[in-house]
Amino acid sequence: MRRSPGELVYADLADRGSLDLTAPVEGWPERHARGKALRGRAPRSAHAEWSSPPDRPDPLDLLDRSNVGRLPDLLPIRMGRMYATRFGFYRGNSAIMAWDLAHTPVSGFEVLLDGDAHLSNFGLFGTVERDVVFDLNDFDESTVGPWEWDLKRLVVSVEVAGRDLGLDRRQRRAAIQDCLKGYRWEIRRLERVGALDVWYMFLFAGRKGADIPLDPSVRAVLRTESLRAADRTNEAFLNEVAEQDGRGSWRLRDDPPIQTPVSNATREAVITGLAQYALSLPRARRSLLSRYHVVDVARHVVGVGSVGTRCYLVLLFGNGPEDPLFLQVKEATVPAATPYVRALPPEFLEHQGRRVVTAQMGLNSSPDILLGWTEVDGRPFYVRQMRNLKGGIPLERLGGSTFPRYVRACGAILARAHARGGDPAVIAGYWGDGHGLEEALTRFAGAYAEQVEQDHAALVRAVERGRVEVARNV
Repeated sequence: MRRSPGELVYADLADRGSLDLTAPVEGWPERHARGKALRGRAPRSAHAEWSSPPDRPDPLDLLDRSNVGRLPDLLPIRMGRMYATRFGFYRGNSAIMAWDLAHTPVSGFEVLLDGDAHLSNFGLFGTVERDVVFDLNDFDESTVGPWEWDLKRLVVSVEVAGRDLGLDRRQRRAAIQDCLKGYRWEIRRLERVGALDVWYMFLFAGRKGADIPLDPSVRAVLRTESLRAADRTNEAFLNEVAEQDGRGSWRLRDDPPIQTPVSNATREAVITGLAQYALSLPRARRSLLSRYHVVDVARHVVGVGSVGTRCYLVLLFGNGPEDPLFLQVKEATVPAATPYVRALPPEFLEHQGRRVVTAQMGLNSSPDILLGWTEVDGRPFYVRQMRNLKGGIPLERLGGSTFPRYVRACGAILARAHARGGDPAVIAGYWGDGHGLEEALTRFAGAYAEQVEQDHAALVRAVERGRVEVARNV
């Protein structure tokens, strides 16, 4: 029996079950044909339309449910960031869109999903060689599901961000088309590429000659931001978020509500969690971590969708105060799409932090060398370096002509992630040579962006009526 690569997804990455390496693997033409056959189940044109189902829940009720279990004092910050702009609302609406996507036609092929592939979840990372690469940077919502859900999440974010940036309808349409062309170009290229070669592909932000074609304006933006990321070292971060007391001892600065001290009990629980986290690291990385000791712990607020979950910043010193290390210890919650997709293997259901770590290892070109998982007070967390050689691309700095070229690169990066966590040949076969799917997804992006507008307006009305409390300008 011939095997099809990419079918086990999370199960493969967890080393579950047996893998028969003597069974031949299907060639890409056979898998391409299988993807083409899926059009009979879900025509590509079926992805075009969006209309709110009669039984669609109140979007504010879905947000309320997603807030259950979060820290109550931080919820006004989360809702305030969603209230401020349409794109801010979209960044936090994963629970709403998961319900909506589950009520749309699906292609019938699953991959390891990022789960929240909007434009602000692409960024810059430092490799072990200290180069800076551009890639996906958030995996909190990762799961297994229809590959097109990630792409729909991305193209709608292009449309919503374009509206907030003041782009006209023609410019927004062109940007969505460029994003889809980037995905199509890369997925069709990768179906013929050696499986190992896909894992050696990096988009170096500061170099010329990338294997993903980049417009000079995009190359300039990535280069500028990569230089900034290169300056975001642990040493530089120390002076931003920490200070010395009168005796010369370092502590994390009190900067409410974004960064606040924790109780002694919480501090001890986080430190205990770090000891457990060390066991999730390879032995050599564990040896590296053993060279550091904890100096201070603080609660630290990040993002939009994550606000309200428990997140800690830990300052450690190694070879003296000149050798700081910052770790982010971030609570891992159940992905919003969980009710609408097949169940993951037990180890990921039992520990959401392990799920997030596994997804980053499976989708990102250069995972953090200190990436691992743990528990704090019985809750699942994952751990990674904070800020070191990392950065984002501020969308407001992208001009009207640069924006579509930039989102084209994002489309290509998403395709590359799906080639690692799925099968590019099946996706390419479903996509085909024409532009039918691109046109359908462009129409979906416009239609669903109208839904986002309506949902955001509902939040604005709820704030004005006092139903929802928000913290402004935080």
